[in-house]
Amino acid sequence: MLDTLLSFVAPHHCCGCGETGTLLCDNCKYDIMSEPFEACIACGKGLVSRNGLCGVCKVPYQRAWCVADRRDHLQRLIGNYKFTNARAAYMPLAQLLSDRLPELPAETVIVPIPTINSHIRQRGYDHMGLIARRLAHLRALSVDISLQRITNTTQRGSGMRERAKQAKAAFMCAKQLDDKKIYLLIDDVVTSGATVKYAAQTLLDAGASTVWVASISRQPLD
Repeated sequence: MLDTLLSFVAPHHCCGCGETGTLLCDNCKYDIMSEPFEACIACGKGLVSRNGLCGVCKVPYQRAWCVADRRDHLQRLIGNYKFTNARAAYMPLAQLLSDRLPELPAETVIVPIPTINSHIRQRGYDHMGLIARRLAHLRALSVDISLQRITNTTQRGSGMRERAKQAKAAFMCAKQLDDKKIYLLIDDVVTSGATVKYAAQTLLDAGASTVWVASISRQPLD
């Protein structure tokens, strides 16, 4: 309701073409979906098998999907959502993720990568929490937020080795997980792959037997 009221006071503009009234118009959404990310989500290259991984990367999750490279319309949409308080962007971002994913088993549980507390305070919302709840609504699935972040380190600007070190110590799970469920770990951007790798391992260590990963975008580590 708040997003609807704000849209009348300060109308949104499409992050692609600038059309008034939406953060992502149908034409720009089509542009994103027509060029899906088709490489390995873990390394960003290589021919992938049906599970979305190249077969060379050793990761703790079994399947992976990614909407598209983080560039152009999608980069602006994610950037506005995270850095300019465009809260309503969680809806088109969740829709992009839902459109990219196949039919999921009923026992699938959506797990958002937890956001550090300082970023939640800055934005006024948990950006991945909003996307997770919207995706769960679109797919009639449940959300589990027992994956928690126990450090306040940020990956932005860090190199490959530092990212891995930070991610390895970043997570804990607040409860024992059900080994009969499928845990779909979601994030907005995968760069080095360290965050989803160690978050997935944390879920397995807490009792999960099956962890899948889905990201809205992938961005090379500069």
